[in-house]
Amino acid sequence: MPQNSPIPQITVKELADRLAQADDQLQLIDVREPHEVAIAHIEGFTVLSLSEFEQWSGKISTDFDPHAETLVICHHGMRSAQMCQWLLNNGFTNVKNIIGGIDAYALHVDPTIPHY
Repeated sequence: MPQNSPIPQITVKELADRLAQADDQLQLIDVREPHEVAIAHIEGFTVLSLSEFEQWSGKISTDFDPHAETLVICHHGMRSAQMCQWLLNNGFTNVKNIIGGIDAYALHVDPTIPHY
């Protein structure tokens, strides 16, 4: 995939629909820092903080299926976009960035999730 291809995206409303389907094939990655996740999180996401990249990057293709649908979230959608690009550059074929991140999810889907 060329570097400049747009990263596929999913809205927070689409994410909520997908989570409601309880799809076991869905891989969910949260790239925020542990202190951010402690404030606000969505059940089912694996936390792979970008600051801990060296700790998880070498085993990502064994811990995750590179061909399964993988949704990535952060606070507003910028760090998750970086992660999506990295995953696509490293052999992942079905990656989507969650537009607006957990902030948009708290605003439009689940108002019980704290804003920060």
